[in-house]
Amino acid sequence: MSPKNVIFKKICKDKSVGVYMGKRDFVDRVDSVDPVDGVILVDPEALQGRKVFVTLSCTFRYGRDDMDVMGIAFRRELYLSTRQVYPPLQDREKGIHTKIQARLLRKLGHNAYPFFFEFPDNLPCSVALQPAPHDVGKQCAVEFEIKAFSAESQDAKVRKRSTVKLMLRKVQYAPEGEGTAPSVETTRDFVMSDKPLHVKASLDKEIYYHGETIKVHVNVTNNSSKNIKNIILSVDQVATVVLYSNDSYVKCVDIEDSGDSVSPGATLQKVYKLLPVLANNRERRGIALDGKLKHEDTNLASTSIIREGVLKEVMGIMVSYRVMVKLIVGGMMGSSEVGLEVPFKLMHPKPDAGKKTYISVLFLYTKLLQKVLKHVK
Repeated sequence: MSPKNVIFKKICKDKSVGVYMGKRDFVDRVDSVDPVDGVILVDPEALQGRKVFVTLSCTFRYGRDDMDVMGIAFRRELYLSTRQVYPPLQDREKGIHTKIQARLLRKLGHNAYPFFFEFPDNLPCSVALQPAPHDVGKQCAVEFEIKAFSAESQDAKVRKRSTVKLMLRKVQYAPEGEGTAPSVETTRDFVMSDKPLHVKASLDKEIYYHGETIKVHVNVTNNSSKNIKNIILSVDQVATVVLYSNDSYVKCVDIEDSGDSVSPGATLQKVYKLLPVLANNRERRGIALDGKLKHEDTNLASTSIIREGVLKEVMGIMVSYRVMVKLIVGGMMGSSEVGLEVPFKLMHPKPDAGKKTYISVLFLYTKLLQKVLKHVK
């Protein structure tokens, strides 16, 4: 989220229109979304009688703009809403919905006018697929944008010099409360073996934060006559492009080839650690990332959470995660696999929760430092 007291502003080339906003990240809480609010500053002399409009748009892009084939654009507008801000269609005071708008209007003067949008409840969050290092142009992404422009009418041709755009992000944070810790188990019978192989995999919790280590508890009871030659664990990101093709892209974002074996009649209880982070996957094309502003860094895409009843077909790109546990079973006719899928959520903590965690860590560090200094004395 944007720090307090930071104002984002952008002015078009002919100086006729400027956009001022208090934040560019807007939180989707599943049942509600932060409204988009800001102020438009106009220069009546530079406008020369033109009107000023502002639009909020959500676009799904799955190809570069210069790749249009037979008139079919590789982009689709999921949402577009337009407001006329100048000349104002209502009293200026009635357009003030937030404290930041009131503050900006006092600072910018009588040529500033407020705008306000509410997101519909069926729009995806900002997400993009990571391009390969040699790819050029814009990537496949769900993008949000505020655009202000001056023109004779809403449908008139818009000049670039009279247009200003500001990218936004729609983000989700981990829901409050701990969900049920996921656990999956399976039993496998083999030919020529009287007793089965039993495997159980579980996680400590349902939701993990970006950059947090995932602990996978694996219990193997091998009552069969087969030898478990190896145990391989991985974290898979599943990105489903639901808008135009319903294709799913499965990318391994972390892997642990343990080399552990379990002989017939033996058992294994072990905790494995996995760390799915973007730092280890920067060269991987097609991995879904959280949307970013300008060239700032980002992270692996957060798990998509949608409200019940909302059509998935309009969500653009849906992202989910799972831990895969594979046991390589040896045999006379070659090796076979026994696999488990353990789903989990990967998200950001709410900013307040992150602040509390930071304060707790700082408090513990301070107490530890005091003990060390006391011991030194």
